[in-house]
Amino acid sequence: MVPSGIKIGKEQLNILAYADDIALIWKNEIEIRRLFVEMENIARKFGLQINQEKTKYMIVERKNSLKKNKIGHLKIKNYKFERVENFKYLGVIFNKCNNNQIDLQERIKNANKTYFMLQKSFKNKNISKKLKLRLKNTIIDKTLTYASETWTITKTDRKQMNVFERKVYRRILGPLYDNEKENWRILTNKEIYAGVKNLL
Repeated sequence: MVPSGIKIGKEQLNILAYADDIALIWKNEIEIRRLFVEMENIARKFGLQINQEKTKYMIVERKNSLKKNKIGHLKIKNYKFERVENFKYLGVIFNKCNNNQIDLQERIKNANKTYFMLQKSFKNKNISKKLKLRLKNTIIDKTLTYASETWTITKTDRKQMNVFERKVYRRILGPLYDNEKENWRILTNKEIYAGVKNLL
């Protein structure tokens, strides 16, 4: 049989499973049908049923593919599955173009929520900048980079992440007093990284 699914190291996988979250991966519709029937038969032996409402399918296509697959619902036995353009699996958003743009935007959005939850701590003058930096590194960064091991980062992606990161750094480091102009101003990018380096 021709290898299908995804290759991780030397292993060829076509089923990804974590508890009751299962993803089937195959190169064509015929084989995915066969794989689903096999899985459903095994599930029945253990008294388990497939939830049709929660089960979706997605076709991953090349970005510039000339043959766009327009199949709607996928019918297998008595089941009818909805086709989607993206779905979340174990907290990670996958999409039909096989890129991480949607997932990255979701990560930045969640990290931004975490940042606003920590605003009181960042504004508190009794908390040292070193501790604030530690909060950023241990809480906000973990939210932002969750599952980033699977990402393929582009220059645009990196730029978006850097813009968000500098916003947090500016809040931690605070403004700088300009003696010449006699007013407060925000830090430049160069001053931000120099300031963070001094805290490490």
